[in-house]
Amino acid sequence: MSHSARHVKAARNDEHKGDARKERWREHRRARRAELVEAAVRAIGEHGAEVGMDDIAAEAGVSKPVLYRHFSDKSDLYVAVGEWGTDLLMQRLRPLFQINGSANELIGRLLDAYLGLIEEYPDLYRFVVQRNFTDRPVASDPVSNEKTVIANSLARLLGRYLRALGLDSGGVEVWSHGLVGLVQASGDWWLDRQTMSREDLTTYLAQVIWSGIDGVLRSAGLVLDPDENLDLLDETYLEAVPDEELG
Repeated sequence: MSHSARHVKAARNDEHKGDARKERWREHRRARRAELVEAAVRAIGEHGAEVGMDDIAAEAGVSKPVLYRHFSDKSDLYVAVGEWGTDLLMQRLRPLFQINGSANELIGRLLDAYLGLIEEYPDLYRFVVQRNFTDRPVASDPVSNEKTVIANSLARLLGRYLRALGLDSGGVEVWSHGLVGLVQASGDWWLDRQTMSREDLTTYLAQVIWSGIDGVLRSAGLVLDPDENLDLLDETYLEAVPDEELG
């Protein structure tokens, strides 16, 4: 091997080692940032939605300057905490968006999962929704993103059912975003008032939601029993219906 070839090979090896070191450093920073987000969630649970950066730094066992090495400002940390909450919610909801059971069972378990989470983390929910912690406008709003993800998942589910029944699915996005807004507003009211149990709120909301769906079906001349197992629809056909573009 010539001197120039050895030089090129050595340079490539150095470059590869440098890339590996950079990747390990990036992974370390990602892991450390995730740990600090979890510390922020714990601090919110202890101090409430009005938690301060000093409280979060103390919970994480670091100084504020160290905290700011991983988050550019309060708003950056706010977005990261909001994304943590959204990820947790979708972990609980995603398995429930399945075609099995009756309409009432499907609606009930989705509502119970959502209301159960905000009941478990009330201060985290208020922290994210109220946005009092942010010190500047945020480029990515976790609340809006969460609502969009849930509404899109619901729209795909409703769309497949409507198409399986031979109905127009053009309105599913509108319905889905409206339903998500209804549930969120009801959850806000419930957390503040606590005048009824989670079970009762779930029942009332399920009745309202089914009434809307039932009205759409009846306008097309269809009547379905909300307690009838939806698997009695042609499940093979439902699985074959593509999640086509909505709208």
